[in-house]
Amino acid sequence: MLEGNHIKLRALEPEDAELLFKWENDYELWKVSNTLKPFSMNMIKSYIENEAMDIFETKQLRLMVDLLGERTKTIGMVDLFDFDPFNSRAGVGIMIHKDFRSNGHALDTLNVLCNYSFIHLNVHQLHCIISVSNEPSLKLFKKAGFIEIGLQKDWIFNGNEFEDVYLMQKINPKH
Repeated sequence: MLEGNHIKLRALEPEDAELLFKWENDYELWKVSNTLKPFSMNMIKSYIENEAMDIFETKQLRLMVDLLGERTKTIGMVDLFDFDPFNSRAGVGIMIHKDFRSNGHALDTLNVLCNYSFIHLNVHQLHCIISVSNEPSLKLFKKAGFIEIGLQKDWIFNGNEFEDVYLMQKINPKH
């Protein structure tokens, strides 16, 4: 089982459709996820059905983040995307609901995901891009051992202007 100190990561279930529909259509999250249009419930259900496919086929893996404890509560999701087994790398994205931020759950989630990626998928490196204005995410990824390796100028449009992003990566310490 993929468990941390306070969280566990699990596969998507059909019961997650309503929550995913809500999160994927949250306009506030679109600016960090590069989403350009709303998702239909049918699209979400189809996505969940296809999640049974292997990461080597789809090049993506989404896991739900649940709090450990007496009652299971889903507090977020984490993704591996652009999985490239030949070059042994994958992108990382994370979303923890705003009610559960600033208490270590995101760091716990990233640590579990990194360990899973390095040990079970034998990934050499994980990478992400984070806008320079997203200080909480920059701090989180640095705490998880990611380092800034580059600055991409005017990389994303935030709705008002173009913004720079940091390219960050974490190399598998066993490689």
